[in-house]
Amino acid sequence: MKNRPRSVYTYPMTIRLPVEQTLIPPGFIDLGLGDPAFSLLPLDMLRLAATDCFARGDASILQYGAEQGNGPFRQALADFLGRGYGFPVDPAGLFVTCGASGALDLLCTLFTSPGDTIFVEEPSYFLALRIFRDHGLRMVPVPTDADGLVVDGLEESLAEVHPKFIYIIPTFQNPSGQTLPLERRERLVSLAREHDFFVVADEVYHFLDYTRQPPGPFAGYTKGGNIISLNSFSKILAPGLRLGWLQADGKIIQKLAGCGLLDSGGGMNPFTSAIVREVIESGGLKKNIGKLKAVYESRLAGMESALRRHFPEAQFTTPAGGYFFWVRLPGVDTSNLQTMAEAFQVGFRPGARFSSRGGLGEYMRLSFVFYGEGEIEEGLKRLKHCLVLLSTA
Repeated sequence: MKNRPRSVYTYPMTIRLPVEQTLIPPGFIDLGLGDPAFSLLPLDMLRLAATDCFARGDASILQYGAEQGNGPFRQALADFLGRGYGFPVDPAGLFVTCGASGALDLLCTLFTSPGDTIFVEEPSYFLALRIFRDHGLRMVPVPTDADGLVVDGLEESLAEVHPKFIYIIPTFQNPSGQTLPLERRERLVSLAREHDFFVVADEVYHFLDYTRQPPGPFAGYTKGGNIISLNSFSKILAPGLRLGWLQADGKIIQKLAGCGLLDSGGGMNPFTSAIVREVIESGGLKKNIGKLKAVYESRLAGMESALRRHFPEAQFTTPAGGYFFWVRLPGVDTSNLQTMAEAFQVGFRPGARFSSRGGLGEYMRLSFVFYGEGEIEEGLKRLKHCLVLLSTA
């Protein structure tokens, strides 16, 4: 290895990324972390909501819950979603989950068997790919472009194989930041009904728009049975709540609510649901989303500016919402870059993790939500120094 270029920075060489998602070594800047900042977690709001909840004197919130989810909570959520989506939402079409990940796992358990084929976007959320592998599913990647899923590519795949479902993140996609246009959404819905497969739409970033409002959610297409919309409070309130929801046709809801897991344990998170109901009905959820959008829009602009200064060779499209930049560094193996970057006390997520076929080696995912603009700037400076070292090695 050639001598390291002179730098004002000195970095210990023994740093390793932590196993725990939120335990970051002092001085380490992990720009791959797709979590809200600790300073943005609404402790006071949730404490007051819990106090109000206990003041009701309703002990049923500590009992096993209804399999579909707490009824008053689903009503409050339906009212909130109706205002946000711009169309009525029936609480009977909502099913309470342990976040979007828990919903995905339950869907795989009830609607697939090992060896079944599913379609996934290329790239796709790497931890969803892990869930699918856990269930022994065969993943067929469908290409994406600047507007998200390429529906022509999907049709080509449908001519060769019939999937149980396609998993998509249609709005401010993780990792690419792309948003599927309305005409592609409608065409995908038509194909799902024509070929009889499910569209599992992970819509957790739908309410986090900063510079452009997205098309209506897939939640608006659930009647008829082929469309399942997943969402979560992890991105708009707090991930530690482990609370989300699924919106689907009544037959799907019935199968979910009747499964053995819920027959034994009751509905998911009745206690947490009761607290979040207070947050929704008080207007706290809407207020929190507004706060997050203002902070994240500023951090997005800061990361874009820093990327253009420090990585003029990088190729990326600035997202209009969500959490992530999807950056291509031509000629760079980002898995190798990640290994070296640890010595510079900076992290990101290499593109290969987001590929179901081991591709995308020149890409990396950067998140702008966990850190302020100053730390984003510093992290990208460190990453640039690392890239210079890699290129001279």
